Amino acid sequence: MKLIKIKFEEGVSKRIYDKYMLQVRKSLKPLNAKEQEDILLEINSHIYEALQHKKKKNEIDTLLDILDKLGVPAEVLKSLVADKKLQQATQTFNPLHIFKALILNITNGISYVIFFIFYLCLFGFVFLIGAKLINPDEVGLFLENNRFVALGKINPEYLKNASYNEILGNWFIPIMLLSIIILYLLITLLLRLKRKIKQ
Repeated sequence: MKLIKIKFEEGVSKRIYDKYMLQVRKSLKPLNAKEQEDILLEINSHIYEALQHKKKKNEIDTLLDILDKLGVPAEVLKSLVADKKLQQATQTFNPLHIFKALILNITNGISYVIFFIFYLCLFGFVFLIGAKLINPDEVGLFLENNRFVALGKINPEYLKNASYNEILGNWFIPIMLLSIIILYLLITLLLRLKRKIKQ
């Protein structure tokens, strides 16, 4: 179903309506076209219905009252867009969708901050694989006297002066790949669980 713009008697009302709907469209940009259209239709329908029930005031005042009650699109639609993006992410397992969903939801609670940190770790593991291929001696899991020192890249100067041992050797890349897969599945499944609990 296609959005049919509301017709107004006054030009000022049309401009106010068009500006509001443009703000709605901008707020819905992260969503796919179908979801954007559905929400636009719902908001448009709400405005139209409210206009029909308030014929006593003049058109501009009525429209402004309706839009005030709906609220500023960027604020009102933020959580809806974040939820829809999260739903899309958990259905598709697409890393880009998951990352966008986490960014949109980061202000919705500490759990999303934790998810975001997990996701940064995931990208960190990917980076470490590339770094291991470029500098195999300086990247790895380093211990000193059976104590953890670092997981990552070590400055070559430290390697010369300290008794650091890289313990994974050729197993570093397979272990990082396995860690990426496990962490990615864990993040996606936990996001799915969180969404179910929220409903």
